[in-house]
Amino acid sequence: MSVLRRTLVLSGVLVLAAAGCGSNSLDSGAGSAPSSAPSSAPSSGGPDLSGALPAKIKSAGKIVVGVDASYPPNEFLQGGKTVVGMDVDLFNAVAQKFGVTVDWQPAGFDTIITGVQGGKYDIGVSSFTINDKRKQQVNMVSYFNAGTLWATAKGNPKGVNADDACGKTVAVQKGTTQLEDDMPKRQAKCKAEGKPEIKLVVREKQDQATADLVGGKADAMLADSPVVLYAISQTNGQLEQLGDIYDAAPYGYVVPKAETAFAAAIVEALKAMEADGSYKSSLQKWNNDSGAITDFAVNP
Repeated sequence: MSVLRRTLVLSGVLVLAAAGCGSNSLDSGAGSAPSSAPSSAPSSGGPDLSGALPAKIKSAGKIVVGVDASYPPNEFLQGGKTVVGMDVDLFNAVAQKFGVTVDWQPAGFDTIITGVQGGKYDIGVSSFTINDKRKQQVNMVSYFNAGTLWATAKGNPKGVNADDACGKTVAVQKGTTQLEDDMPKRQAKCKAEGKPEIKLVVREKQDQATADLVGGKADAMLADSPVVLYAISQTNGQLEQLGDIYDAAPYGYVVPKAETAFAAAIVEALKAMEADGSYKSSLQKWNNDSGAITDFAVNP
């Protein structure tokens, strides 16, 4: 399972590097990524969902969203300041069903859920894998399916085996299910077999972890499958997939526990988008339609 989160020039090639969950900026390069410009015009068709908006959002006319903008192609910064990506396009379209816009606010990934709980953000949209721990903290609305995937340098020069990575140096983002759920099991296996533990390079942002792999500071990395596949496509043959995608699970929008009715209305918005084609088109724009789902739900 996953949480699944800038590109800059490094040694003359495009690589994913520092930004997102709490720091600098990214310029993805002219024409390297589609635009995610939101529309302020209410979407036509489907049910009238404006009545389900919490009073705060209705009054402001916008949904304030916490996002870790360092997770291309799902959410990242373009031109150093504009949040774009698959998640951005998809949720902009959701907001249109309510007749409001979105105020995207970059934040550290591991601060978003607490920010939603405390009222700093109305919603969190940042490739959050739905799991029991998160469902205890907030409502989660399923909208996409992704798994975990590993990557190494081209040719796997360090001979990494994802099922036996003991002693290898592995880059992973802080706060992700890869770090919190996946790695502890692998470390326990290494210990039980009397092998050296995996040397974890834990980074605030996923693009920093990717840069560690490209730069040789890590032997491998693991992250959400759309993110790893995008990184491979953007690094001019420097990286390759290791093994297959596993632990597929849905992503969820993070909604306050008290806003169950709003969460249910987001499900209706997604159903309306599926019916009018805007759901699939938002995913296809980023070559992510293989992760489309039809069973949108609150806390599945």
